[in-house]
Amino acid sequence: MQQTQSPPSKRNHSPSLLLQCAELVLSWLTPQELATISLTCSTLHTISKSITLRRASDASRAFESHPIPFHNSVDEHPYAYFIYTPSQIPSSSSQFLGRQSWGSSFSAHKSNSVTGLGVQTLRFVDDSGECEYGCECEACGEEGDGADGCPCFGGFNDVVAECGPSCECGLDCGNRLTQRGIEIKLKILRDGRKGWSLCADQFIPKGRFVCEYAGELLTTKEARLRQQIYDELASGGHFSPALLVVREHMPSRKACLRYNIDATRVGNVSRFINHSCDGGNLSTALVRSSGALLPRLCFFASKDIKEDEELTFSYGEIRERSKGLQCFCGSSCCLGILPSEQT
Repeated sequence: MQQTQSPPSKRNHSPSLLLQCAELVLSWLTPQELATISLTCSTLHTISKSITLRRASDASRAFESHPIPFHNSVDEHPYAYFIYTPSQIPSSSSQFLGRQSWGSSFSAHKSNSVTGLGVQTLRFVDDSGECEYGCECEACGEEGDGADGCPCFGGFNDVVAECGPSCECGLDCGNRLTQRGIEIKLKILRDGRKGWSLCADQFIPKGRFVCEYAGELLTTKEARLRQQIYDELASGGHFSPALLVVREHMPSRKACLRYNIDATRVGNVSRFINHSCDGGNLSTALVRSSGALLPRLCFFASKDIKEDEELTFSYGEIRERSKGLQCFCGSSCCLGILPSEQT
């Protein structure tokens, strides 16, 4: 009597397919959920460990040109968990980003688009709904274009102007410097006092674009409500909010446009940039793409930065809370308390 056997393809590939499905599902879990499910069996423990290692190897989820790894020799936390966006997004969109796949070897994605997860949220439009601003340059900076010809150059009120979504030029345009994502090598190190810190993983020359401050765009009301929650959480000493208030002064200098970027839950690696009382080695600039209502806050090297050097900037000069969070910048002019103001 001849015995029947399962087809080799099914017999050999079914377990592998199940493992792939398990990895895809587990990559959506939070660290706490991943740790819990890893205790159920040795197979899921192995998959969970692999996901943890891949998460620690790239905070950017392959959205950026280079992996941005975590390095921790201080405690047992291999990485910091948050949802990644390469640019700012409205808070109304972030509610759909409750989870994000991270750590699966089958779901890594590359993104070289101008927007990625982030979007050009608010733009000037005409009556038909089309973007009202933009250039028709094929390559800004060539004959007839550039600073003398391209209408996107110039800016106002100390805001850098760049080409936008409605311009004819592509990402290789010289006037889209901050729209190609993070193009330098960075890494995230764990410090015993500061927590996570963003550091250079290569030499960065003065003036080089580093990254933008990406996160959720909040209304002032939303920002105040969140700040109240964050203050309560931070009082325990184990929570670091990343809510930044940005003000753009109007031409009269008598008024300013305020907007709030919260990178606490949704953001990019700029959320790991710490404060320094001496101003740090990064300068900030508001950059507005042609046709965009709101600018983006971008970081540039204010001096030559050595490999392994921590990236820092000044959070501000106002310290309205006498019992604010302690500053560990270590500079000779350290004031001991992080800048703070009423949101």
